[in-house]
Formats: sequence, C-alpha cells, structure tokens
Amino acid sequence: MNLIKKILVAQTAVMALWAVSAQAATNEEIAERLKPVGEVCIQGEECAAAGAATAAAGGAARSGEDVVGKFCNACHGTGLLNSPKVGDTAAWQARADKQGGLDGLLATAISGINAMPPKGTCGDCSDDELMAAIKHMSGL
Repeated sequence: MNLIKKILVAQTAVMALWAVSAQAATNEEIAERLKPVGEVCIQGEECAAAGAATAAAGGAARSGEDVVGKFCNACHGTGLLNSPKVGDTAAWQARADKQGGLDGLLATAISGINAMPPKGTCGDCSDDELMAAIKHMSGL
C-alpha cells in the first residue's frame, strides 16, 4: 500500500510541475501570446506596420535596383501583359513621351495602370524609391 501511495504522489508531483511550467511566467509573455497577428491599413493614412518596417530597416531608402529585383521584376522582367521590360529603353521612352516624362511615369506607377496595382507590388515604397526603380528599369 505504501508503494502505491509513493507512485501516486510522484505522478501528482510531475503533473503539478508540468502545469506550472505550461503557464506564462510574466505578463509580457501573456501579452506576447495574445497580441494581434496583423493590422488593417487604410489607403491615404499612415500605417503603423509600414512605419515599423521602415524604422526596422533604419529608415534608409532602398535602391532602384533593390526595388526592381524584389517588386518589379516579376512583370517587367518578362514583359507580362505588355509591361515595358527592364532595359528596353525604347519602350520606356515611348511611355514617358506619352505620359509626360519620368514624372508622368512616376504618377502612373503611384496610381497604377491596367493590371498593375498602385505602386505595383511595393505598397510601402516611397515616391523616391519608385522613381529610382523607374530610372533603373528604363535607363532614362
């Protein structure tokens, strides 16, 4: 009978230790576990998530080459849906002439055109980063 009590006490102790270790030890751990996984951003308003991403990157602007490589190359690298290809200066020049130069191309990139959404796929790019990407792709 004494052996059965020892086994039961040992099992109870193990369960108690497991229960204590499974609980969060601090309020910070509880807050971390319960924090939202995302955020809704409204166009035209500053988004805290985008600000945090820029701050995390040191606030440094990305180069045109970086923006093109990460966000633009999927379409402009292949000419998908008649988008001007990277390095096809003649096609870019024709669009620039039609839209009022590099500033016109920038305005179109910001607002979107045809199948291209506003700012392409780089929703957090600044106007300067988009201009650098346009210059890199077009050679203008």
